[in-house]
Amino acid sequence: MTINEYASDRELVDNLNRGDLEAFDLIFKKYGDRLFGFALKYLKSKEEAEGLVQDVFIKIWETRKNLKKESSLKSYLFTIAYHNMCGVFRKKQIHEKFKDEVGFTKNHSVDLGEQLEYKSTLEHVDKLIEKLPEKQKIILIKSRKEGKSTKEIADEMNLAPGTVDNQISKALKFLRKNLSDKNFGVLLFFAIFIQ
Repeated sequence: MTINEYASDRELVDNLNRGDLEAFDLIFKKYGDRLFGFALKYLKSKEEAEGLVQDVFIKIWETRKNLKKESSLKSYLFTIAYHNMCGVFRKKQIHEKFKDEVGFTKNHSVDLGEQLEYKSTLEHVDKLIEKLPEKQKIILIKSRKEGKSTKEIADEMNLAPGTVDNQISKALKFLRKNLSDKNFGVLLFFAIFIQ
C-alpha cells in the first residue's frame, strides 16, 4: 500500500500497527533528524546521538502493534529518546565513578596489578550473576550494568517497583556472600557496583 508522504501521524501509526515498512520509513523521515538534533544537543556526540536514534526506532518497530493512534507519536518518540538519554548519562556516571575510584587522572597511574585484580573480580562477578535465578539476573543486569532505574525496570518487566528492589537486594546479598573482601578489586567493585 502506498502512503502519501504527508499522511498524518494517526494514519502512519495505523499502517505501522499492521507492520507496514513504508509507514515506518515515513515516520523515520519525519522525525529522525529532529530526534538526532535533540540527542546531539545533550549528548554532544554524533555517534551516541545516531545510536540513540537507532534505538528509538528499533523500539518503535518492536512495539508497533501496541502503538495507539490516538496518542501523540511525536511525544512517544521523544519520551523514548529522553529515557534512553537518561540511561546513557547514568552509564557515563558509573564509568566516571570507576575512573575516579581507580585514580585515572593525568597525574596518577594505576598499578597494573590493581587493574588486573579488578578485571578478575568483574569476571568472577559475571560468573556469579549467571548463577542467579533468571528474573533476579535480568533485573540486576538492567539495574547495575545498564544503569536503569527501579521504575524503568518495573515498567519494562511489568513488575511492582517494590518487587524490583527486593530482587536487587537478594541478588546483591548473594554476591556479597560469595565474594572475598580481602583484595583491592573486590573493594573497588563494592564501591562502584554495589551501591
